[in-house]
Amino acid sequence: MTIKTLAAAVALTLAPAIAFAAGCNYGKQEVTMSCAQGTVYDSATKSCVATTT
Repeated sequence: MTIKTLAAAVALTLAPAIAFAAGCNYGKQEVTMSCAQGTVYDSATKSCVATTT
């Protein structure tokens, strides 16, 4: 095997590992929940509920 072929094989072999190490955040964005005045976000029901004071 020539050096060029060996280098190409190594580069193609390591490409997925390098891409994975860079981090893939597809679909992992955080969404901020905002509720109307007088309500708070309840994580158990995943909805806004009225506050009781």
